[in-house]
Amino acid sequence: MKKSLPFALKKLGQHYLNDESIIDLICSDFSNTSYPILEIGPGPGILTQNLAAQNVPLKVIEKDTRFEENLLAYLRPEQIIWADALRIDFTEVFKEWEKFWLVSNLPYNVASPLLVNFLQCPNIQVMTLMFQKEVGDRILTEDMNSLGALTSTFFNIKELCKVPPGAFLPPPKVDSIVLSFERIDRPEVDLAEFDRFESFLRNLFKMRRKQVAGVLKRSYGKEKVEQVLLDLNIDVKTRAETFSLAQVIGLYRGFNGN
Repeated sequence: MKKSLPFALKKLGQHYLNDESIIDLICSDFSNTSYPILEIGPGPGILTQNLAAQNVPLKVIEKDTRFEENLLAYLRPEQIIWADALRIDFTEVFKEWEKFWLVSNLPYNVASPLLVNFLQCPNIQVMTLMFQKEVGDRILTEDMNSLGALTSTFFNIKELCKVPPGAFLPPPKVDSIVLSFERIDRPEVDLAEFDRFESFLRNLFKMRRKQVAGVLKRSYGKEKVEQVLLDLNIDVKTRAETFSLAQVIGLYRGFNGN
C-alpha cells in the first residue's frame, strides 16, 4: 500500500484488506457485466483503485472523512457520498442506474441490516460482499434461518472465497467469507411484499429448533396452523430449521391468504 493509512477504528469495524489475490477476485467478480458500480465503505480505496480502472460509472459511500485524501487519488469529489450507508435510500439515490453492481467489505457489526436494505433495492442486480464467516454461513447454510431464507428468495448466492484473518491489517479475530449474489428476475415473493415476508420469517424462525406448530399457533391459532401444515403435507412436529425454501414460501402463502 503506497499511501499511509489512517488508524483502523475498531468502533467502525475497520480492517484493511491486503491480500492481492482476494482483491482481484472481488474486483473481477462481475467485471464482465459493464454495470455501474457502487462501493460501500471503501475506506482508503483498496478495492476502489481496481474498480475505478474498469471504466464504468462508479460511486462510493463512506462515513469516515479521514479517507478523503486516499479516495481522491482514484475518484472525483462528486463520486464520493459522505454518509452512513444505513441511512441511505438506495432505490431513490441511485435511481438513474437501472442496474448496478454493489461491492463491499461490510463492517461486521452492521452487515445484516445493510444486507436487508440491499435486498430491497431492485436496481441492485449483482453484489459481491464480504461478511464475517459466521454471518456468511447463515446465508449459505442448508439449515434454514430467517436471513438465509430472505436472501435466497431474492438472490442466487454462491461462495466466492474464504478470507483468513491474516489477509487484513489489522487482522480481525474471526474468519471472513466473500459471497457473490445475482438477483432473481421473478422471485416467488414480490418485492412489494418484502416487509410482510420479513416479518413472517422472523416469527417463523424465532425458535427454529422447536416444533413449528407450537411456534406458529401463538400467532395464527391451532386450527389454522394444523390446516396449513396439512395442505402442505408438513408434519406438525417439523422444526423450522429443516424446511426447504419452497416450504417456507408455501407457509408464507398459506398464512397470508395468497
